[in-house]
Amino acid sequence: MTDSKKKRMSMLDSLATAGTPPVTGSMMSSNRALRSARDAVDAHHVWELDPAEIQDERYSDRLDPQDVHDLRTSIELNGQTVPILVRRHPAETNRYLLVYGRRRLEAIRSSDKVSKVRALIANLDDTAALRAQVSENTGRRDLSYIERALFAQELLDNGFGSQAQIAEVLNLTRSAVSMSISVAKAIGTALAHAIGPAHGVGRPRWEALAKELADTGIDLAELCRVALDVRAKAAASEQSDGEHQADPSVAAFEAVARYAKKKVGPALGKKLRPKTKALIIDGTPVGAIKRSSRAVRLDLTDVDDAFAEWLDTRAQDVLEELHDRWRSER
Repeated sequence: MTDSKKKRMSMLDSLATAGTPPVTGSMMSSNRALRSARDAVDAHHVWELDPAEIQDERYSDRLDPQDVHDLRTSIELNGQTVPILVRRHPAETNRYLLVYGRRRLEAIRSSDKVSKVRALIANLDDTAALRAQVSENTGRRDLSYIERALFAQELLDNGFGSQAQIAEVLNLTRSAVSMSISVAKAIGTALAHAIGPAHGVGRPRWEALAKELADTGIDLAELCRVALDVRAKAAASEQSDGEHQADPSVAAFEAVARYAKKKVGPALGKKLRPKTKALIIDGTPVGAIKRSSRAVRLDLTDVDDAFAEWLDTRAQDVLEELHDRWRSER
């Protein structure tokens, strides 16, 4: 192995380990994805490419990308120390697709002093490139819950694969991906972007907010205004005081959650009376389905024990199949 290739592989190894906590199962998976990207590098040196030759067609996995101004200044003064990773465009010669390094690429694109971006070129298919993107971001800073949820929804909506395949890429269980997607749909892209990543706000609180939105039927545009107002005030305060403020996206989430909770009381006073429909199998009543403004409840009281056991073990799959059927028939 040549010295240049050893150096190139060392760079990718450093990306896989720099700034990360002790190795866990998730981190081992992340490191494997980055090492796979390292092993796929097919050149003998770091290339200097024209930024205009690089396209960024990746799925978005960040709600609040950091400002590239400071990074651009650093690159102009000290040079680009860490290469980005690209892969060759499948249909166009002398064109490349970005795998990771968006901020470095944008910093150089906006610079009038640096005209070339240093890059490693790897042979990766779509899935491998996506794994490398997720792993590199996870190694630097974990995606927040809502960022993962929106990312999973985008992958599903754009036909990347099944929920099982998405779960494998994101190092999550299939049930966690299913729940995340349902939360992302309830919150909506506009409100999620208005709030921001809200690092530290975990699954239970996002699920509670999603439920309150379903209970109240509140206008999401109204909540977007609440979130954006909080973030604007935080930005103005930071600019005037010159001191870094607490994460404004967390403050925006708190404001939206409080606002939605205030709406829950009046909404519950107007809830629908439960509607009950009998369920029949082979002409025999076996239970009922009850729907209210808060829930849909399925009660099967007179079914064969074997069928009940079968349904119990496959309820998640059956529900997802019904949801997919509903979506295709809309």
